[in-house]
Amino acid sequence: MNCRLVFFYDSIGTCKQNFHGYLDRLLAQNDIECQVLKLVKDVRVDHPEMGLREMYCKIHPDGLGRDAFELLCKNAGLGVKIVKNGYKTTDSSGTRFFTNLLEGAVINRPNQLWQSDITYYLINGRFYYITLIQDTFTKRIVGHHASSSLATVCTTLPALIMAILCRKGIDLYGLIFHSDGGGQYYFKGFLELTKKNKMVNSMGKSCYENAMAESLNGVIKNKYLRHRNINSLSDLRRELDRTVLLYNTDKPHSALQKMAPIAFEEKWLSSQCQTKAKMTESISAKHQMNGASSPIHLSQTKAQNPDVICANQ
Repeated sequence: MNCRLVFFYDSIGTCKQNFHGYLDRLLAQNDIECQVLKLVKDVRVDHPEMGLREMYCKIHPDGLGRDAFELLCKNAGLGVKIVKNGYKTTDSSGTRFFTNLLEGAVINRPNQLWQSDITYYLINGRFYYITLIQDTFTKRIVGHHASSSLATVCTTLPALIMAILCRKGIDLYGLIFHSDGGGQYYFKGFLELTKKNKMVNSMGKSCYENAMAESLNGVIKNKYLRHRNINSLSDLRRELDRTVLLYNTDKPHSALQKMAPIAFEEKWLSSQCQTKAKMTESISAKHQMNGASSPIHLSQTKAQNPDVICANQ
């Protein structure tokens, strides 16, 4: 170990293991606080006059006591008396942001851009949480999860795992994963998974920079779930599964030629396969006309989008 580091640890009366253990706990606590602040801002939009104590009872934040919750919210300008400032927090809160790659992006294929958000759902006076991941091009909900906790392992992580399994066998290299600045989207375990699958993280700093995900939240909650009999987390999970299936297979979109997301996806993939087949035939014919004897393989006819795979998803 570097002598300077040894001197540093000795000077503060600790060892390397204890110091880094404290640092990890501090970062974890900071993540929790950022997650809670993001949720409180969302709740403020629908309940501008809800007191912090009442909000605490509904949110039940993990790892944060009532007094610490109230102090955190007041320091961030989220108290009822200064609600006009409730939609802004400064970088001093510890929130980190990735570059917003959504701006100016031309989306022309599946698995190029996924958008995600976490929203709350009220059941018998308590908040539960819904995480959704949607393919921007096909509008298909590729990942979803409902939980009673805001923790990353209960929200974004299981939803992302589901999305990756939904695209099993598809190369996700370069896929842009766009979200807001919620702490669950830059938690260490979440970022390790996006990195492992060669995704690129992107973030917006407001709901307007993640508008499609915000809109999807409203559709799922207000046009589907609120019409169902939901009294528990198990009810919410069952009805969310049902709703996502209906949305993906039976809800036509004007942006998708009045087709449901999965039907549109299948049609698009079929057209790509046909285009590749025609390109292969054309190149093969030219090859034969030139008198060449070696066969032409599909790999030699690389399409404009090399990650397109003509397979049943």
